[in-house]
Amino acid sequence: MMTALMLRTAAVAAMLAAPMLAQANLALAQKNACMACHGVDKKVVGPAYQDVAKKYAGQADAQAKVEASIRAGGSGKWGAVPMPAQAQLSDADVKTLAAWILSGAK
Repeated sequence: MMTALMLRTAAVAAMLAAPMLAQANLALAQKNACMACHGVDKKVVGPAYQDVAKKYAGQADAQAKVEASIRAGGSGKWGAVPMPAQAQLSDADVKTLAAWILSGAK
């Protein structure tokens, strides 16, 4: 059974870890050249990640849809410029990036 102190400690640890996790996910996006076409809060070639999060907010299958877009690429969802497939990414990296994007890239 968790004590109140253990719960508070876990909550503080989670709050402290969140910024580090967000930075790690941004670094993953930068490492894989995602940021060449996407901004966190501004459209570059492709949509801003915050706009992607808004578009898929509340959709039960949002994670799967974004993962599929990352893996296979696509066109027509955000304009005429197609997104190339990112087949070189591991499944874990695709899942991490999709979750980060859907969180508003925070």
